[in-house]
Amino acid sequence: MTALDASFLYVETDHTPMHIGALTVFEGGPFLDEHGAFRLEQVRARVSERLHLVPKLRKRIATVPLRQGRPVWVDDVDFDIANHVNLLALPSPGSREDLAALCCTLQMRVLDRAHPLWELWFIEGLDDGSIAMVEKVHHTMVDGVSGVDIAAALFDIEPDPPPPQVPEWRPVPPPEPAQLLVQSGYARLVNPTQWWRTARALTRTPAEAVEVASGMVDALSAQTGLLRRRLTLNGPVGDRRRLHSVSSPLEEVRSAARALDATVNDAVLSIVGGAARALLDHRGADVDDLVLHVLVPVSIRADGERGALGNRVSGILVPVPAAEPAISDRLLAVRDQMAAHKRRHQSSGIELMLDGIELIPSALLPVAARVVHHQPLVDVVVTNVPGPPFPLYFMGAELLEAVPIVPLAGNLTIGIAVLSYADTLTIGVYSDADSCPDVAVFVAALRSGFEELSAAGTAAD
Repeated sequence: MTALDASFLYVETDHTPMHIGALTVFEGGPFLDEHGAFRLEQVRARVSERLHLVPKLRKRIATVPLRQGRPVWVDDVDFDIANHVNLLALPSPGSREDLAALCCTLQMRVLDRAHPLWELWFIEGLDDGSIAMVEKVHHTMVDGVSGVDIAAALFDIEPDPPPPQVPEWRPVPPPEPAQLLVQSGYARLVNPTQWWRTARALTRTPAEAVEVASGMVDALSAQTGLLRRRLTLNGPVGDRRRLHSVSSPLEEVRSAARALDATVNDAVLSIVGGAARALLDHRGADVDDLVLHVLVPVSIRADGERGALGNRVSGILVPVPAAEPAISDRLLAVRDQMAAHKRRHQSSGIELMLDGIELIPSALLPVAARVVHHQPLVDVVVTNVPGPPFPLYFMGAELLEAVPIVPLAGNLTIGIAVLSYADTLTIGVYSDADSCPDVAVFVAALRSGFEELSAAGTAAD
């Protein structure tokens, strides 16, 4: 397990579960038998026959004695699909608000580390007859892109696919504690070389070395967090969450952004900046010079690494000029900011800094990881993951909606996850119920932001 993967285990507390989630909604009929009962055993069988495509879904973590190394992945020799795929029912007729509340309750349950770190909860009882699914996969296993890869393995691209060829699974018994100690001793010698390998890979030529150095300088200069005023978006988080979503036709967003010579990601950041402005203005804050400090995760996963789990991410730190009331002005400013950070190769610099975690001794990594709960640099995380541009199916049921969920760290009260699926772009807003009781203002401003973007794009054409 890499140091970055392990850090998501160490960051986790009862108030900050570190799993990536999603709330999806399917057609209901194909899940039901002739008596209208949910076919849970068939669903479990369908998931089971896909597990060989993602081997880590049958692996649990094993800890090294005396914390002399990072946790390692071992086969769960007692794997039972019933620990991972289950059914709940809303009191009928269940509304979407009821579904979101149940989803948040499930998301706040920390995954059991005695088993592989994932769960699927199917939910019946919705008033329109659809079936929902709440997905939880620990961040130590996946980043946003590999999370989509899991969905691609479990779901189908047609309603009635041919039956898969399922190989026999033969779990490997886990190593004894003494073996783990020996293996961790070897890892302590090898892991620091990972940083040097990354450094060499990123700086194979003098020009590349200059690019990485420029990226590191840009990452540091992009944040004056230790000196800036704190926003009320930063604060302690409790044990209750709220989930909202806002959707828009993907082509509308893409066309409007293109008309302003920007990208979909630029447009999303501009809309989020406007929503933060509306929320802080609602709270009585001075928004005339408001700058929203956003962390945008960036996948560094090569094409050959698609399907492999773990975290292969860097990031860009973007100061979003949220003081601009007009979305066209915000969008142009964000576009220029993003272009400048890319020119200065900020993500390469951050990649090297993140890989520097490999140099931290295993015994100190838990302490270092928990610093994230008190970080002063970022106001909100906005992660944007491209999903498939075509419909997906499970058990013959079409996936109708998908709301992504990003976990909250200790002092981030709102998390933003963006997913494109088929012809729709959806923003999932996951917030702390106590520190952000007025999140409805933020959500309403997101909806207005999409409308303003469309109008600005039309005016620019």
